Amino acid sequence: MQPETPLASRLAELARLFFTLGVVGFGGPAAHIAMMEEEVVRKRGWMTPQSFLDLVGATNLIPGPNSTEMTMHVGFSRAGWVGLLVAGASFILPAAGLTLLLAWLYVQTAEVPALAPILAGIPAAVLAVIAGALWRLGKKAVTGVPLAMLAIAVAALLLIGVREIPALLLGGGLGGTLLYAVRRRHSPPTEAASIGVPIVAALLQGAAAAAPSLGTLALFFLKVGSVLYGSGYVLVAYLEADLVGRFGWLTQTQLLDAVAIGQLTPGPVLTTSTAVGYLVQGVPGALVATLAIFLPAFVFTGLLHPLVPKFRDHPLTAALLDAVNAASVSLMAVVTVRLAVGAFETPAAWGIAVIAALLVFWRGIHVVWLVGGAAIVGWVLSTMGIPI
Repeated sequence: MQPETPLASRLAELARLFFTLGVVGFGGPAAHIAMMEEEVVRKRGWMTPQSFLDLVGATNLIPGPNSTEMTMHVGFSRAGWVGLLVAGASFILPAAGLTLLLAWLYVQTAEVPALAPILAGIPAAVLAVIAGALWRLGKKAVTGVPLAMLAIAVAALLLIGVREIPALLLGGGLGGTLLYAVRRRHSPPTEAASIGVPIVAALLQGAAAAAPSLGTLALFFLKVGSVLYGSGYVLVAYLEADLVGRFGWLTQTQLLDAVAIGQLTPGPVLTTSTAVGYLVQGVPGALVATLAIFLPAFVFTGLLHPLVPKFRDHPLTAALLDAVNAASVSLMAVVTVRLAVGAFETPAAWGIAVIAALLVFWRGIHVVWLVGGAAIVGWVLSTMGIPI
């Protein structure tokens, strides 16, 4: 029997592995998890395939970025709470640092007329990427008439002016859970499931926004990180509803540019928050936003990890997650349409969006090539005198 590897050596291994994955981790959560499985299960043998799968399933039970939470689960399995912190931070750091650099370059160059056409072509490609993710998630999330009706109810509330995204998700989850309980007992439908969404949304509907201070930024992104189910792309719904619609800290164009910056970097999609924080409050805002949005994932993952065998397959929890996922997809759909209508003002912009969408749906082109191609097309069209 070989002696146990010292804690310092295990922490160093975790830091090297997940920093490397953070640097090369393009392709989204599915690609990240595939790379982790190769390194953690096949190459290093840190856990069995079944244990790894159990942890993948567990990430769907808590809010936050799934692939980042998987790094934390692996770190916890390898070296406890300290391992969780080291693994998660090592994975987040490369993407957050690169996003901050790109956001700085964006602010420095956004006023240069020669770069304006390049930036103008990027939002169309970003929305095409979001639409592709929406389609894939929607097929998995909306699996029946009840969930479809729930998704429609959430979309309707958003359209009539309810902008408290956590309330909509919480209300959707409550409605789905109550509906499951009613159907489980074979009882006649009650009004509880149908009123769950509007009641919770009304109770949690926020007041007017305060000034964009660091404290306000921290509270906002802490809230987002605490309730962000479904996908990192749902983050766009939160940002559009509050930072654009309610607070007015960003324009729709700035939001899409921030999303594009996040898409161009490897690692978790939620580092878009780094770009948003920088646009709102500079470097301090970027640091605060990044820390706040990822902090709940560290806490939830650490608390959940020992409970995975008992909690993962509970039927009531499954019903809750199904409902929250359906609500998340509904929010993404409404926000994507709203952003498209607000951002595309010329036939050229719509043309870029349509071509990008075709490439996403039919060819599966990587987001880096889409965003880069859209920037080149924007520049070419500008030299031809065609407005975007």
